[in-house]
Amino acid sequence: MTHVYFIPGMAAGKEIFKNIKLPEDRFKTHILEWLIPEKDEPIALYAKRMAERVKAPNSVLVGVSFGGVVAQEMAQYLTLKNLIIISSVKSEKELPTRMKFARKTGAYKLIPTRLVLSADDLTKFSIGPRSKKRLQLYQEFLHVRNKQYLDWAIKNMVKWQRKEPMENVVHIHGDKDVVFPIKNIDDCVTLEGGTHIMLLNKGTKISEKLVEIISK
Repeated sequence: MTHVYFIPGMAAGKEIFKNIKLPEDRFKTHILEWLIPEKDEPIALYAKRMAERVKAPNSVLVGVSFGGVVAQEMAQYLTLKNLIIISSVKSEKELPTRMKFARKTGAYKLIPTRLVLSADDLTKFSIGPRSKKRLQLYQEFLHVRNKQYLDWAIKNMVKWQRKEPMENVVHIHGDKDVVFPIKNIDDCVTLEGGTHIMLLNKGTKISEKLVEIISK
């Protein structure tokens, strides 16, 4: 039995994985929901706390979007069978131009997270301004409305310090992702028509890819 641990995207809860189905006779799945970070907690220490919740040896770690960044930080404290990221980035070089600009100018500090916490705008910060239908679809899965968490997550996404990709990370990415455009992404398993929220609308395809990767 292979244990698979999932980490959701920024501010999202376990419901985001509702369409991911792995054969129950071969895989035991676990969702690692977000911990609230300490004030100014370094991402390395936060990742260590998250990693302590991975109990099964030689397990699989799957992170989505910002969860993929945290998964890569967690991997330094774990012995894994596979490290898989979905709709994410492997280094700061793969960040989009707007995030690099926010990083350089500190513009991310101007995001009014206090207002965002109770507004639909949280969705726009998480997946980018897109169609109303898509925003509504994603909105119901965003549950972490803690200001300290959100300020910390936005800062650590924009200011992530990894210069070079880790070895052996497998990256699944959609060719229609507008948050992390595929033109900036190297060496990935491409899902045709996949957007930043393909976890919700291409769950069957992603499930198949996960089984295929883990079974190698």
